[in-house]
This record gives sequence, structure tokens and C-alpha cells, in this order.
Amino acid sequence: MRPLRTLAATALLTAALVTPPARASTGCADTDLPVSLGLFAQTAHGRLCLPAGTPPDAVQLLVHGATYNRTYWDLPHRAHHYSYQRDMARRGIATFAVDAIGSGDSSRPLSTLISGSGQASVVHQVVGRLRAGVLGHSFDRVVLVGHSMGSGLAVLVAAEHHDVDGVVLTGYRHSVDVARFTRLFVEGIRPAALDPALSRRGGDPGYLTTAPGARYLFHDPGVVEPGVLAADEETKDQVPATVVPDLLPPAFLSPLSRRIDVPVLLVNGARDAIFCAGRCESAAALLDAERPFFHPRTPVEAFVLPDAGHTLGYAPNAADYRAAVHDWMKAHFGG
Repeated sequence: MRPLRTLAATALLTAALVTPPARASTGCADTDLPVSLGLFAQTAHGRLCLPAGTPPDAVQLLVHGATYNRTYWDLPHRAHHYSYQRDMARRGIATFAVDAIGSGDSSRPLSTLISGSGQASVVHQVVGRLRAGVLGHSFDRVVLVGHSMGSGLAVLVAAEHHDVDGVVLTGYRHSVDVARFTRLFVEGIRPAALDPALSRRGGDPGYLTTAPGARYLFHDPGVVEPGVLAADEETKDQVPATVVPDLLPPAFLSPLSRRIDVPVLLVNGARDAIFCAGRCESAAALLDAERPFFHPRTPVEAFVLPDAGHTLGYAPNAADYRAAVHDWMKAHFGG
């Protein structure tokens, strides 16, 4: 019997050593991940937020939109109300928000080195890092959650690499209101080198950002609190000009998404003037417009947030969309 007892004790000790300890409360920590952009070594910075208790085996990889950074998912203004990451942690879901190359605290190389496919490659590498282990935690399942440009990157990664378990596309449709998009660029976009705040961070003229006071274009005609609009301006970032023309055609204007073979959730603001053009008045309308762009066997669902503009994560009722994402996660991945 002694050998059996010894084996049992050894097994228990091994389990104790390899099983991550349960957390007493939710918590977030930042880290740098080594990645490559073509032939060049880069650093992708991100924030991991974990729920209380035993860490789950699934994680959401959060990919922000153009002129944003990881702060989009953890807005410091009224964080208890607007932070996506902290809300998901309270709901029992782990998240990792990554800064795109050129934004936030990730590497900022020459803008001409960064393309849409290059950014997608970096996201693909981060997926692998999350499976291997980040800050002592590894995840068996990775769900991509993108916003706007980040949703386009999620489409590229899921369609070309087939290495994720689910995809949530927010602020995304296979249609662009050309007039509104043109207005955004004419009225709102400037070289980041001319911005009073971003110019101090360095960067070449190929990086773009929004003009001071132009963030309302991402919300109009949706509802947004003045304090949130101010925080949006304060935390804005830059995007390489080379990314948009490389990413827009395959991710937003082509049927590449038909190659996605994992569950998909589409989430848009009902008053998104950039991508919706009157086709987001309901979840049924959004699904009807988008279903042909996905394979018939791919599960696709939709949610529309009332009164929200393009930057729906900053809408006063954004908690409703986060609840919808949580319910979708629970239905497909348990927990």
C-alpha cells in the first residue's frame, strides 16, 4: 500500500505545483511579448485581466481600432461603468488587451514597415503566446474580440490562420458609408506629428491620428457622455497610414470571412454612421445583411446596441453589449 500512497501523494503535490492558484479577487497586469513584424523583432504590449477564483481555460484577445490603443478596453474614466476588461473579469472571463504595433506601449517602428497583414501576423503570434502562457497563465481556448480596424484584423487571423476558437466583431460590417468615411478623413484625420500630445512620443509623418476635438465623429449621431468624449480625446493614439488601404479591401469589402470556421458574434451600434448606413436598426437586420459573407455552416449571431454610435464601447448603455458577449461566450464555451 505504501507505493500507492506515495504515488497518490506525488500526484497531489504535482497538481498543486502546476495548477495556478485561485485568485481572491479580480486583477490586471501588464506585460511585453516578443513578436516579429516581417524580419524585424518587435514588442507587443498588453494587459491581462483575470477573474477571481481559478483562472479559466478560455481568454478573449482584445484588438482595438484605428487611433485607439488597449485603453479602449479599460477606459480610466468611470472604469466601473465603462471598462470592458474589468466587467468581463467580474463576469468570470479572462481578457488580454494588446496594443497594435505603432500604438500604445508596443514598438513604434517606421510606419511604412507596418501593413494590415503584418498587424494580423502579430495578432496571430499573440494567440500562440496566450496558449503557451502569459504571466504564468496559459489558455486552451482563445476568442478574438475586435473593434473596427481590430475586427478587420480578427477576420484576417481567423480566416487565414484558423487558430482561434471564436470571433466577436464589433463596429464592423461588409459595407462602408463612403460619404461618412470621407468626411471622417477630411475633417478628422491629421498626421500624428502635428498633434500636440502625440508629437512628443516621436514617430514619422506616416502615422495618423484625429484632429483635436474630432473624436465626436466616432460617436455621432449616437449618445455619449461629455466626460467620456474628453477621455476619448485624452487617450487617443495613432495608426500607420499604410494599414488602412491594405486592410480595408480583404477584411471589409471581400468574402474572405467565408473562410472563418468558428462561431461568430456581430455587434454594432444602432446609430453607427460609418458602417451601418441604416442596416443596424435591429439584430435581425444586421444578421440578414451579413449572413451571406459567412459560410453556411459557420454559426453567426448578432446584437445591436440601441442609440450607440461607432465607438459603442463608450456608449452609456455599453454594459448591455458586454452582457450579450458574456452570454454568447457562456453558450459556446461554458463557464
